[in-house]
Amino acid sequence: MKIGIAQINGVVGDFPGNAKRILAAYRECLELGADVVVTPEMSLVGYPPRDLVFKSQFVPKCLQALDYLADEVKEVPLLVGYVDFSEKQIGKPFRNAAAWLEKGGIRHKLWKTLLPTYDVFDERRYFEPSEECNVFEWKGHKIGLTICEDIWTEDYLQRPFYDRDPVEELTAKGIDILINLSASPFHLGKPSGRREMLSAVAKQAGAAIVYCNSVGGNDQLVFDGHSLAMNANGEVIEQMEGFIEQAKVVDLGGENSRKDAKIEIPTEDTEQLYNALVLGLRDYVRKCGFSSVCLGLSGGIDSALTAVIAADALGAENVRGLTMPSPYSSRGSVDDSFSLAKNLGIECEEVSISAAFEAVKSTMRPVFERKEEDVTEENMQARLRGLFLMSLSNKDNHLLLTTGNKSELAVGYCTIYGDMCGGLAVISDLPKTKVFELSRWINRRGERIPWNTIEKPPSAELRPDQKDQDTLPEYDILDAILELYVEQQLGAEEIIENGYDESMVRWIQRRVDLNEWKRQQAAPGLRVTSKAFGMGRRMPIVQRFV
Repeated sequence: MKIGIAQINGVVGDFPGNAKRILAAYRECLELGADVVVTPEMSLVGYPPRDLVFKSQFVPKCLQALDYLADEVKEVPLLVGYVDFSEKQIGKPFRNAAAWLEKGGIRHKLWKTLLPTYDVFDERRYFEPSEECNVFEWKGHKIGLTICEDIWTEDYLQRPFYDRDPVEELTAKGIDILINLSASPFHLGKPSGRREMLSAVAKQAGAAIVYCNSVGGNDQLVFDGHSLAMNANGEVIEQMEGFIEQAKVVDLGGENSRKDAKIEIPTEDTEQLYNALVLGLRDYVRKCGFSSVCLGLSGGIDSALTAVIAADALGAENVRGLTMPSPYSSRGSVDDSFSLAKNLGIECEEVSISAAFEAVKSTMRPVFERKEEDVTEENMQARLRGLFLMSLSNKDNHLLLTTGNKSELAVGYCTIYGDMCGGLAVISDLPKTKVFELSRWINRRGERIPWNTIEKPPSAELRPDQKDQDTLPEYDILDAILELYVEQQLGAEEIIENGYDESMVRWIQRRVDLNEWKRQQAAPGLRVTSKAFGMGRRMPIVQRFV
């Protein structure tokens, strides 16, 4: 049996556009000899649609598009993910669904059984689960159809979340092929962990697996693709590329179905991380209707990394930099900004904020009643730069990119309405140590980011001789503690027991908690770790838990 895997990049709510993508991939698979074609979870809808499903015409238009697809599918069957109404009179109003389209009609429908409500997922807000798992027979094959979470066994979750196991239920009914339509978002380590899980499921079911995952960026989430097929022994027989749209056909009865067949398994976390950021930026910009971006270039490593990602995502001609020296900026930082722009081939202009800074200080002097300069004047500079950048964004219709990293965002080492201005926070889920690691990786074949930018001590340059470490712990220590506190959600006492200085741990914990109000006003950021600030982390602003 030859199954076509259509790894496509949909846009949430774009039913006509998504239908065209599905049909194009379907026809490509037909040319490759597919007997059946599989698309990702909610391929017709885009994932996640969130509260769009509550709009009165959203599901009716989805069903219209499904009927259109069914009319077009004449040659071989097509499996499509979509949203349907629930037929029940109680419970949630919708179903996370898949349809088997064949010979111009809808032959079979199924509903998702396990609805995740953890991390970035909130499916029980919208959907009713399936009450049963049915085996679908087609041309002598017993096929188990599942949707994403249905195959995530409790061994790969933090704890048992469900009292049902769809794979176990399907296996008891007898299957020889397990097909999964998925929208599984990326984070570091996810592709390899997912592959291990699928191998265990194939062995558990004693069946071949065809796994079709979404690819592309939708808001803060990046879907990596990496669709694959495995034999019943849990060996990979087809591995699709990550981070690109692709259509392939796998022969489950061919000679390669009996063992691993020289399959290139992606293992380089740094490369995957970079590809995720490039894809996430490109899709966010284009799906929001922009064609170009602008950003501030400080001569520092964060803005340099962001600029490289933007140039690779959109083309250098669509990236515009602005370097905005203040009285405290070193000439070296300005020179580094222009060196970066030359290396990348992007446009960069210099606009000083010094005159504006003096004007604001002079205007506010009577209000401040001869008080000494402090962090207020530092933040004035950041906010003036935000004003200049937003003006450039407005004038030329660029999307403004913010350049802050996760370490800074965690402890509030950033200025609200200043360097936090923008439409997308590209590296806001990258700890500073990862920023350095990724920047060095980018330069592995030659200098793109000036080496001076990578090697010099980080500084905001908002006061004389300022360095980040005047205010913050060393980044390797800060990031290690943040990993334990934010991602592993350990308490201060537990972190201290790991050997970290108590006063430092308490300081970091307090800074993280106090700056929740800033993060809830921040631009959306691309999620690339297992716990990003944003839609997967829902902390109250006002709280006193220590």
